[in-house]
Amino acid sequence: MPGGGNEIQDWFKSLPLFTRYWFGGTVAFSLLGRFGLLSPSWLLLLWEPFFHKFHIWRPITGLLYYPLTPQTGFHFLIMLYFLYNYSLRLETGIFAGRPADYLTMLTFNWVLCVVGGLFMGIPMLLDPMVLSVLYVWCQLNREVIVNFWFGTQFKAMYLPWVLFAFNMVIKGGGILELIGILIGHMYFFLMFKYPQDFGGPSLLSTPSIFYSWFPNNRGGVSGFGQAPASTAPRGGGGDGGAGGGGGFGGFGGGGHNWGRGQRLND
Repeated sequence: MPGGGNEIQDWFKSLPLFTRYWFGGTVAFSLLGRFGLLSPSWLLLLWEPFFHKFHIWRPITGLLYYPLTPQTGFHFLIMLYFLYNYSLRLETGIFAGRPADYLTMLTFNWVLCVVGGLFMGIPMLLDPMVLSVLYVWCQLNREVIVNFWFGTQFKAMYLPWVLFAFNMVIKGGGILELIGILIGHMYFFLMFKYPQDFGGPSLLSTPSIFYSWFPNNRGGVSGFGQAPASTAPRGGGGDGGAGGGGGFGGFGGGGHNWGRGQRLND
């Protein structure tokens, strides 16, 4: 189709900074490994080459690379959709104008994913990292109604646990989802719930060097670590004024219903 390439390029460039690079890097490294341009054995997060051979790139490639096979392709697309959907909503919602704060969240979650992956023998970090970001969005938009397969609907706060149970029953797994949930909960608790509900100090803060690299680009931003006012129910169905996120329902039919949601009583 004439101009189709330009439309894809314009769409990709329109994505916010960190979502764009995370999404693009995941697609690029996965395809490079799929077609043999990069050896997957050099991309996986493995204890021995990381610590004994100083393959210091593996924590990054372990996040960005996912092996593509006829058996894993559909799951990869689902994870890619979740990555795009929930990272985009966070970066353009509660973290809008605060790229350094969003980078702090991604870095915190990524470091915990790397530590967990090394000690538990998990060579690919896409699933737990995506679930950790999804969990944070769901906690900040607890009352949004999300759609799942077969027309089922429930509050966003339950979505991570539904995905965990779904994979445990269907695939006999679920450990990656559980790790992502625990990491996301740790970030949400330290950043929002502990200061707000327990009156404790902010235990996480954005490094000043992040602000020098990615300064805030709008005024009137609340201090990082304070519970955001945007978590209260409001119109528009979620951060950024877009519809609420959803589960696998977008892949089950209804092409314009991917990740759409609504507030209770809407």
